[in-house]
Amino acid sequence: MSSTYAHPPHPAELRRADATTLSLSLVASSSKRDPHELPTFGSSSLTRPRAPVLYLPPLLSSLPHHYSSGPIPSDHPPLVTETRLPDIDPTSLSLHKALHHFKPVDADYVSKPYAEAFNWSELVLPEDEEREWYCVVFRSKRKAGSDGGALYDADKLAHEEAVRNGGLILYWYGIPNQTTGMNLAMCIWQSRKHAVAANSRPHHIKAMKLAAASYEIYSLERHVLRKEKGSSGVTIEPYIGGEVGW
Repeated sequence: MSSTYAHPPHPAELRRADATTLSLSLVASSSKRDPHELPTFGSSSLTRPRAPVLYLPPLLSSLPHHYSSGPIPSDHPPLVTETRLPDIDPTSLSLHKALHHFKPVDADYVSKPYAEAFNWSELVLPEDEEREWYCVVFRSKRKAGSDGGALYDADKLAHEEAVRNGGLILYWYGIPNQTTGMNLAMCIWQSRKHAVAANSRPHHIKAMKLAAASYEIYSLERHVLRKEKGSSGVTIEPYIGGEVGW
């Protein structure tokens, strides 16, 4: 079964935790290893890793109480939030189930275009369904010496706020590239209207103000995730304007 978290684990938070009590282990791994391979730890592997930390599963918003998420993959189980979505439409429910198998293509996903960074080609939805979703991608690099504690706490609250208010299907919180320091995080929304509404919420506003002071590089990309009738796969396209989703 999947692990339940109110927010994704963060390296700074994990360093404060006792290694014997962690409910999710990150891996000190070589770049040749599958970035979703579950690891084991010694007491010093988080603070003094011998190789880059790569593993982090997708964080799916929990479904409303009257929905079942379906079978959970045993090889790479996703994380799910404690907070539940207030509602979800049938085609977004199909996407939610497909995203249980979502993962980056390799350890170098941070440097790739969004359409090539994740295993979009492996996601399967019912052929008779048709819909589009709004994706926001955050590419960033932290300022040297900046303290991420307050920013991370604000981000956690903003994420819970977004799930509670509806529309957020998945949040991917990446691991910075060990050489460049660049990171790729992203959200998949049921609609652009949901994403725009989240921008005005108090915890999101606080998180963005803290981000402005904490990052050397911070850029946004917007994309459309599209499922066409007659095909079981999805495509990623740049967002060029207008409303997306319902």
